[in-house]
Amino acid sequence: MSSRTSDGKAPDPARRSDRSRRAILDAALALVGEVGYNRLTIEAIAARAGVGKQTIYRWWPSKAAVLLDASLALAGDAQTEGGWTGFPDTGDLAADLKLVLRATVDEFNDEKYEAPARALTAAGATDPELGARFTERLLEPQLALYEARLRAARKAGQLAADVDLRLTVEMLLGPLTYRWLLRTAPLTHAYTDALVDRVLGGVAKVTAG
Repeated sequence: MSSRTSDGKAPDPARRSDRSRRAILDAALALVGEVGYNRLTIEAIAARAGVGKQTIYRWWPSKAAVLLDASLALAGDAQTEGGWTGFPDTGDLAADLKLVLRATVDEFNDEKYEAPARALTAAGATDPELGARFTERLLEPQLALYEARLRAARKAGQLAADVDLRLTVEMLLGPLTYRWLLRTAPLTHAYTDALVDRVLGGVAKVTAG
């Protein structure tokens, strides 16, 4: 039997490997939304992806590692679908922050993103090693984008010179995350817009009247 494809070319192992990896990541995301993190297993991921479980163990040591990479891939997809690949800088800090936070709310309200994000957050809270990897690989790069945008605004004289950039980022994201995690109230664009206005009102550069 020929091992060549219909166009006469030999199969590309790299492409086959990429397809398998993506199938595994997609399966992990789908399953964690259906059964939750505690009931998620490597065997179930393998069955859904149509691969052997040893294929998964060749690339990842645990289901937590699979889910972390799946979440990273999902975050990349969400950013691309949102039409931007970095933090916008239009010169209007409030508008830029509102754009990004609105997109974040849309993700949190989308089951495709919410279920794996909740699962990974819960798992990271009880598994210190996973939590550290989650922070290092997923959270810190995102926080750094916010800090960079605020730093540019400070340099442009739009923020007070002594503003604490990390604290300002936490003031923006902390209430949003709290409302999402505990479901204390609906996540809306109006909420994030008000949050941005309140936070910037406290750290904006004061000019003489």
